[in-house]
Amino acid sequence: MPRILIVGGGYAGFYTAWKLEKLLRRGEAEVTIVDPLPYMTYQPFLPEVAAGSIEARHSVVALRRHLERTSVLAAKVTGIDHARKVATLTPVAGEPWEQEYDQIVVTAGAVSRTFPIPGIADNAVGLKTIEEAVYIRDQLLTNFDKASVLPPGPERERLLTVVVVGGGFAGIEVFAELRSFASSLLNKYPSLSFDETHFHLIEAMGRIMPEVSLKTSEWVLRDLAKRGAYVHLDTQVTGAVGGNIELSTGETIPSDLIVWTAGVMANPTVVRGSDLPVEERGRIRTRPDLRVGTAEEFVAGAWAAGDVSAVPDLTGGGVGGYCVPNAQHAVRQGKLLAKNIVAVLRGEEPKEYVHKNLGAVAGLGLYNGVFQSGNLALKGLIAWFAHRGYHGLAMPTWERKLRVVGGWVANFFLGRDIVNLEAVQTPRYVFEEFAARPRPPQPASVEAKKPAAKATKPKVPKVAAGG
Repeated sequence: MPRILIVGGGYAGFYTAWKLEKLLRRGEAEVTIVDPLPYMTYQPFLPEVAAGSIEARHSVVALRRHLERTSVLAAKVTGIDHARKVATLTPVAGEPWEQEYDQIVVTAGAVSRTFPIPGIADNAVGLKTIEEAVYIRDQLLTNFDKASVLPPGPERERLLTVVVVGGGFAGIEVFAELRSFASSLLNKYPSLSFDETHFHLIEAMGRIMPEVSLKTSEWVLRDLAKRGAYVHLDTQVTGAVGGNIELSTGETIPSDLIVWTAGVMANPTVVRGSDLPVEERGRIRTRPDLRVGTAEEFVAGAWAAGDVSAVPDLTGGGVGGYCVPNAQHAVRQGKLLAKNIVAVLRGEEPKEYVHKNLGAVAGLGLYNGVFQSGNLALKGLIAWFAHRGYHGLAMPTWERKLRVVGGWVANFFLGRDIVNLEAVQTPRYVFEEFAARPRPPQPASVEAKKPAAKATKPKVPKVAAGG
């Protein structure tokens, strides 16, 4: 039986396995998916998770629940030797081993791309994982709690200052969502004022959101300014040491929460540990039919899709001639990849991936959004409905759709949940504080100075006469 090994359980990997289960006949192939995390994260929901609009667990899809005929291995792929058709798997527990395969599907995704700026690696947080989104939410709530018991002044305002680096879709969405969330929190913190909250977005280019028209991006800038959120264009971060964000303009912004969204790169652990061909930007070189290789020659038995791959955009709309790294492409590539693998197993020819960008939609906080498709641009409430409608339908599995939509409905009537669970990161702190511990042994010299116990004559019990 042919063995199909899928590296990564993100969009492309999950959809490839999910579609293979529907297309493969019983006993036609054995499918294994490898990922250190047991779930797929629907990344377009991360800004709403950070702002408390979506429950964190509802924005992820459990692999073992929805992949019923696929073997799920909790491990990292740290090496691919395609010449021998073996992959080195490093599990979350235990020793590494080599896994043999006949077809390999590399869908390892991307990670945050940073620069060697002092303080960024130590103080900033990305927005690529559900854990990062939960951290951002809890950190903002913790900062509000701390600020509420401090007197007005620089330290209080530092806690209420948020800096987002990167003006792409992810950066603008989390920036706007957090601004909206912070404004709603002020009703619960009467000691704090709106003027004490400061939101800054740093963008190195001269505009934001290159996926939409210049006119639409300028409307977003004006809308953010109305809500007290400041965007610094043509500006770079030069340092972030000690809670002070230094800008290329000479300005310094004290902040306790720095969110980095300024770019992504293909998963370096998988790419560097592989003998598959790589293009100049560090992505696996992939053909339009999603087989690894070039237009002239393909690597038999090797496939790639999603953010880790450089797939040519046959519509001509991609940056540099390649599909941009987003969910819209990854999901569709995963579905086609499954069809192409089945076609090759059955002796048929694979089809090429062609998908014209349908447009872009972004949420900018509750009841506000922006949508762009060609020359059509929607703004405000109607765009917000389009954003939620599109992503509500795009969320895989009906089980997850219902949980997300149910959460939205509950929030509409009950408001956002503002419970702060930051302490879950150190769950044993209360137990450790009050747990009884054995007393340390006393020094031998102390024992020697103690007087010896006197021997006592045992008492003989009296027996009553005539007993």
